[in-house]
Amino acid sequence: MMRVWASALLFALLWLSGLVHAEVAVPPLSARVTDLTSTLDAAQKQQLETRLVQFEAKKGAQIAVLLVPTTQPETIEQYGIRVVEAWKLGRKGVDDGVLLLIAKDDRTLRIEVGYGLEGVLPDAVAKRIIAETITPHFKRGNYYAGIATGIEQLVAVIEGESLPPPRERSAISGSFQNLESLLFIGFMLVIVVGGVLRKLLGRLPAAIIIGFAAAMLAWFIVAPILIAGIVGVIAFIFTLVGGGRGTLGGGGFGQGGFGGGGFGGGGGGFGGGGASGRW
Repeated sequence: MMRVWASALLFALLWLSGLVHAEVAVPPLSARVTDLTSTLDAAQKQQLETRLVQFEAKKGAQIAVLLVPTTQPETIEQYGIRVVEAWKLGRKGVDDGVLLLIAKDDRTLRIEVGYGLEGVLPDAVAKRIIAETITPHFKRGNYYAGIATGIEQLVAVIEGESLPPPRERSAISGSFQNLESLLFIGFMLVIVVGGVLRKLLGRLPAAIIIGFAAAMLAWFIVAPILIAGIVGVIAFIFTLVGGGRGTLGGGGFGQGGFGGGGFGGGGGGFGGGGASGRW
């Protein structure tokens, strides 16, 4: 009976241990550089981000960097494959994504390589980049230099691979960007200027002026007269019914509206190719 109770107690402890040491969550992908360890300062993150944006625009392949405190209880390989399966770096069908994963407290790192780059970036090359380029800097505590030089090595290798060219921004994409700018400017026009004119001239005159100004602005930015007319009518109605009543800070366009843009994976696939290392 004592053995039964001892076995049950051991099982319960193991089960509770599993609950305590739950898997590390995969953070959402919103930037090419995600630092959950506060290792990089804002300027360093921006420099890395800019370099990766330039590379993606030129080559099409996506490289992302993720710093986490630990991957425990998983190995860095297990956690890394979960990250790339969630983030889907690289273009769909081209599978040209790369993840540089760093578990700072574990003193481990890994380069995950998408299917489409396993030929040019095989395990041996990834291992050499880790051992000869990145970890020497990490051992000296210079994490930014290790990441930056590691990225340059990855970029140099991938640039030698023949990949489909990056898709150029279409006219439609440009129109949507212009429309986004128009909506933001129009919103500010209605809220700020409309509120002032309503107090000075009254509802109807203010609505007419704002509607006309919004229509002209839309025609200048977006070009199609029909869209400009619709924008003008919306601005007219919004100003007439009280859209300029000092609600600038009230929400809607505050956080996450037209600000930071965001970044997402392109649907690329991974099969576990890459290499790991320690420092």
